[in-house]
Amino acid sequence: MTSSLHASCRVSTGNQAGALALGLVFFCPMLGAQPAPSVSESDYLADVPIVLSVSRLPQRLDETPGAMTLIDREFIRQSGARDVVDVLRLVPGFQTSSAFEADAPQANYHGSFSVYSARIQVLIDGRSVYSNYLFGSVAPGLMSVALDDIERIEVFRGSNSATYGARAMLGVVNIVTRSAAESPGLRASVRSGENGIQDTQLSLGWQALGSAMHLSVDQRGDDGLTGSNGHNRVQRANFNAELPVAPDAQLELHTGWMQIDAGRGFASNLNAPLRETGYNSAFLQLDWKKAVDSQQDMAFDFVHMQESFVDVSSFALPAPFFSVDLDYSGVASNDSLKFEAMRRLSSDVRYVWGTELRRESVTSRPIYNTDNAIVTNFTRLFSNVEWRATPQLLINAGGMAEHNSLSGASFSPRLMLNWTAAPGHTWRVGVARAFRPPSVFEKQGNIRYVAKGTLLQITTLARGQVQPESVLTRELGYLAELDWLRSQLDVRVYNDAVHGFIQSVPYALPTAGSLLASNPRDYFNGENFSIRGVEAQWQAHPWAGARIGMNFERSQMVRDEAQIIDPDLEASVPRSAYTVSLMQQLPGGWQLAVNQRYLDTVTLPSTSNYRGSISRTDLSLSKSLHWGSYRGDIALIVQNAGGNVLDYGKAFAFPQRAFVTLRVQD
Repeated sequence: MTSSLHASCRVSTGNQAGALALGLVFFCPMLGAQPAPSVSESDYLADVPIVLSVSRLPQRLDETPGAMTLIDREFIRQSGARDVVDVLRLVPGFQTSSAFEADAPQANYHGSFSVYSARIQVLIDGRSVYSNYLFGSVAPGLMSVALDDIERIEVFRGSNSATYGARAMLGVVNIVTRSAAESPGLRASVRSGENGIQDTQLSLGWQALGSAMHLSVDQRGDDGLTGSNGHNRVQRANFNAELPVAPDAQLELHTGWMQIDAGRGFASNLNAPLRETGYNSAFLQLDWKKAVDSQQDMAFDFVHMQESFVDVSSFALPAPFFSVDLDYSGVASNDSLKFEAMRRLSSDVRYVWGTELRRESVTSRPIYNTDNAIVTNFTRLFSNVEWRATPQLLINAGGMAEHNSLSGASFSPRLMLNWTAAPGHTWRVGVARAFRPPSVFEKQGNIRYVAKGTLLQITTLARGQVQPESVLTRELGYLAELDWLRSQLDVRVYNDAVHGFIQSVPYALPTAGSLLASNPRDYFNGENFSIRGVEAQWQAHPWAGARIGMNFERSQMVRDEAQIIDPDLEASVPRSAYTVSLMQQLPGGWQLAVNQRYLDTVTLPSTSNYRGSISRTDLSLSKSLHWGSYRGDIALIVQNAGGNVLDYGKAFAFPQRAFVTLRVQD
């Protein structure tokens, strides 16, 4: 099996990448021939794992065009985490929050720029799960699958719009769930402990009509952050089936539902009072895959997703006025249809290409001041070419041409060179360009408070002038497989040059016709800046049953001083951080794990006037269990063993808490 936390690195070169990538990307699909052989689950468990989510080609970790961190099921279990966000906090360059105050626990890469995480892409079994309604946030998507249903998580650390489009501006998290064929029988787990922690899960796998099927239902709940109204409960149901429709083809069905109920607000804030909120989502995904021959594969994917959000509270005006409901509720949906084909031209050249049509719709009178649905249509054409120019040099060139009806067209290219200087020692150098178009809210947000036909105030009135923001990423990386302590070293040096960063500012409106003066916020293209830094990840298996992992990162924001608009923007990027993970198997089926994460002076997602460090240590002591044909484990987890640490805002803290987890399966 692979080591529990695998990493790779990534790199950068000159500015000629766009033209070269464009030529290679869209010329090679016109040539004909033979694609890559399909891969099985055993490939992912090899000593040098295979990954799919970087270029859509199955590639060895040392051949991917970028920095990867792979997290397998064993590491997830040992971490003691209760959700995906808790796992991602251990990945280099990530900042996380456990709050349900904005939408759900969130993760950001290279900067927590807002209370919504909208600059990374999250995929579950290849399905994009960002929220149309919540301004592109990936937080609800990160909560939509239980940890025990995850086989592995592939984290691409860096821009990958060349493969996945606009939402992958700063990175991609690809969550791969357990195969139905490899999840037979019954699994159950229960978790209980301090801070109101009550989690349960039941899953069942079976065979019917020659097809493997799997159903999982669970709920997760606790009392939230100290000082918040953040008591929460997440309920989920997920079903998947693998249907062999022909000897060379298979149809996979995924469908699921999620409900998040959470308390939010502040007793002392009339604009955000204490209240209960609800978020609901459901999806249907069909994946048809066919092996045309031993060298050629193709696939069609269809996904439908819908979501609804309920957030209503009462705002009381001073006498002799009246009260008004603050309502941020609405619904959204998206549909996507994608075709993808992979071919091998020779033993040295292979490519993948495809196209996607996507339709997104959002409806909310409170947010957009209209009862009409606002629809955005996306058209995408993508390709990636892998060329082994010499036995030591591998070239990856790719790009995506994308058009959306709200912001127009863009092209995101990437060029990456992988040079094997010696067996087990790989250098990477490359450059990528990416764009993020403004969300519907940034383009058309229109929030008005109206009561009894009287306009009270306008808080957001977007004038529609904002354009896509962009990033030019240049990287240099080194990946080494070392005999010393059976270890792996991954170093990544990067420069992310962001242009036209989307920001908001208030502006004055005439007060005629309203009771209160309005200074609504509008979105515009603000500062240009660069985030420069280094990430290093080292892991080792020095003796049987032991794992040691260490991450370190150092970053700095360099700004165009002529454009300073937000003096606190720089503090959104942590200057330095480190992670230490230790695991040791003990006699008698016992296992001890320690994970510690430290971030230097940073701001919190909801405030810019806090400067402080964040340190958290988690401990896990578990024992394997066997009862006849049943097996499982019991674990005692202590999260944040050092005491409360601030999270989301200055008034909120992640508490020290202990809980017990029991898992059983036949």
